Amino acid sequence: MAVVTIDKLRKRYDGAAEDSVKDMTLTVADGEFMVLLGPSGCGKSSALRMIAGLESITSGAVAIDGRPINHVPAKDRDIAMVFQSYALYPHMTVAENLAFGLRRRSVPAPEIDRRVKDVAARLGLAPYLARKPHALSGGQRQRVALGRAIVRDPKVFLFDEPLSNLDAALRVTTRNELVKQQHELGTTTIYVTHDQVEAMTMGDRICIMDGGAVVQIGRPLEVYRNPANTFVARFLGNPPMNLLAATLAWEESGHVVRVPGGRYPVEGYAPEDLARFINGPVTLGVRPEDLYESGSGAPHLAPIRTRVVTVELLGAETLLILTAETGEEIVARIGRDSASHPGDIADLFLDTTKIHLFDPVTTKVIPRSR
Repeated sequence: MAVVTIDKLRKRYDGAAEDSVKDMTLTVADGEFMVLLGPSGCGKSSALRMIAGLESITSGAVAIDGRPINHVPAKDRDIAMVFQSYALYPHMTVAENLAFGLRRRSVPAPEIDRRVKDVAARLGLAPYLARKPHALSGGQRQRVALGRAIVRDPKVFLFDEPLSNLDAALRVTTRNELVKQQHELGTTTIYVTHDQVEAMTMGDRICIMDGGAVVQIGRPLEVYRNPANTFVARFLGNPPMNLLAATLAWEESGHVVRVPGGRYPVEGYAPEDLARFINGPVTLGVRPEDLYESGSGAPHLAPIRTRVVTVELLGAETLLILTAETGEEIVARIGRDSASHPGDIADLFLDTTKIHLFDPVTTKVIPRSR
């Protein structure tokens, strides 16, 4: 097990106009499952490959347990990496694929046999040890790739979108298996994905990247509930947070945010943090699950007038795609018994205690004081 420290890591490829990774600073605790999350091209895979030693580092430092590894060859870093492609040797059996890395390191044959059998039993591969990859399902091949990493007993696991090639149902079961194995082994893990569901369900913490830079780091629910800017608010969540152009005002009752067809009190902000936005534009954010079809007399629920565009019946829940009076699209996640139909005028109710406010210029969140 190990602590991975990344300090001002930077990567610029030859001929590129700007850095692919920009001053990335991150500490992954001993035994932690850290997820690097972001859209394609955000720099997460480049960062992972620099940690693995597969890409040169332009500047900055990577260390494991305080030992700098910038110039340590990949084979000597005591890191195991699992790729999106299974990268199995087609002419070798499962047992031979699992044992290959150990044989290259001249591990004694009895120890190789013990480790291979132990990992095969742990991953449910024991019945398939004599098979070759072409005789395995996609999930079984991915487990072999995972087993090949586990059998080495490394200090750090690196995963580069390992579940992308699996179908939806298999992705869920393999995801659960991977998390279970990591918890049992306790090995420090860095996992790259563009799938926010994977990030939310797998990671102890999430590091969200955009344009090569780290945007926010935190526990999944902390990041979901308190996004640092509009990018995080829209990227993390399915459906994403609704963002509406609004105006902040001061009334006798306190601060309010106004949109066409709605006026909502905002609480929990220090007056000095809102002062420069008074009578000016702000971005109002609200999660789809914080919109309701009925106010039920609750004082913190305020109406917002919309028109229903589409009704998506998902069984356990219903998604309403609506337009506000400004023409902006809004998505509401409501109960499965909704009676709404396309074309209906719908007075939804917004939970004013769950409002987020963002600076429309910087896109950064306006932080609550309490």
